[in-house]
Amino acid sequence: MDMGVSLMILAAGMGKRYGGMKQLDRLGPSGETIMDYSVYDALHAGFERVVFVVRRHFEKEFTQSVVKRLQNHIEVTLAFQEADDLPSGFDCPPSREKPWGTGHAIWSARKSIGESFAVINADDFYGRKAFETMAGFLQHIPESSEGEYAMAAYRLIDTLSEHGQVSRGICQVDNEGYLKSVSEHGGIEKTPGGPILSHTSGQTLDPGELVSMNFWGFTPDIFNHLGERFTGFLSRKQHDAEAEFYIPSVVDALVREKKARVKVLEGQARWFGVTHRADREKAVERLRQMTGMGMYPKRLFQ
Repeated sequence: MDMGVSLMILAAGMGKRYGGMKQLDRLGPSGETIMDYSVYDALHAGFERVVFVVRRHFEKEFTQSVVKRLQNHIEVTLAFQEADDLPSGFDCPPSREKPWGTGHAIWSARKSIGESFAVINADDFYGRKAFETMAGFLQHIPESSEGEYAMAAYRLIDTLSEHGQVSRGICQVDNEGYLKSVSEHGGIEKTPGGPILSHTSGQTLDPGELVSMNFWGFTPDIFNHLGERFTGFLSRKQHDAEAEFYIPSVVDALVREKKARVKVLEGQARWFGVTHRADREKAVERLRQMTGMGMYPKRLFQ
């Protein structure tokens, strides 16, 4: 029996490299954001609800710009990621201005979701096929299951920016299509000579490497795991004003400890995004082309 599933969109980031709130940048032919395309694809793939994780000071603007446009088409809930939303026993240091990363963002929505759900970034275009594949996986998980997760995988070469460095989770997959490990590599770019280099690790990377673009599928038990891991993280990093609690690190640890297994869903449509401001022009053109081909209507939400 198919189960109802929700989509969580992480929209609390400021986009420093981009130069503003890129989640609200209107890139589509009729002023759509990339989030609009994600919600449109998710709705047509069978997702029944969307939960946006935002900053509380952003609530009014987000409601006016996004929620009111979508609420007649899909159930919409807001959850709030704030730096002082911490496990019992911890206080936010005064020097901390930003929240604690993607793991913290998901944990921030722990009171808003009780069913299996997918997670995506607000500023990434994942493609209709990815939502259909993820919905199919989540809808067929038995209701009481725990630790049955999934990840939409993309080829590294298809996820690079022509305008600067990016960070990607490089994945190792076993013969049955399950994740063995995911390791974060920063400073990745295609060099003038051709090779793809990770400046953080100093490694040359294979263009065909499978990478995580933060499109995950989880059962609700992930919130307990996040709470436990976040507590451990804070015990070490509470006073580090720049430390971030990333979801790939949590998933990697759970897989290694055999507390979860993650099905790697390959064969997705080509990803694109707007990491850097200069990526915007290409994203606008891609959306214009897909609209012209009839893949999307000129206005997504009438």
